[in-house]
Amino acid sequence: MNTESSSRQLPINIKGILDMLPQRYPFIMVDRVLELEEGKSITALKNVTANEPFFQGHFPGEPVMPGVLILEGLAQAGSLLAYLSAPEVLEGQLFYFAGLDGVRFRRIVRPGDQLFFKLELLKMKSKVAKM
Repeated sequence: MNTESSSRQLPINIKGILDMLPQRYPFIMVDRVLELEEGKSITALKNVTANEPFFQGHFPGEPVMPGVLILEGLAQAGSLLAYLSAPEVLEGQLFYFAGLDGVRFRRIVRPGDQLFFKLELLKMKSKVAKM
């Protein structure tokens, strides 16, 4: 893990994440930040458990994580990267997701899987970030 450019101790656990994101259970889709290069990149983790509320109805007997929630995890990891890259500008701000290009789901996500969200910050101007 790269901690050289980060002033925060890695990994960042759920308590630290909840200090930065407005989402709460059951809608928090990031469990831990594993790697961080402030202003550059982030790797975050979501442990997908059988206890996730969405598995009750999606689909009974054949649990599959909804794709929109995978994208929500990606957006939350992006919010963490933006916040950790410019906390003095973004403290207390809400992050809004603007869109995705060329998204493809390569396989089904089921209970017991781990999702690793890896994002690179391409551009940040004021309160707008492109990843």
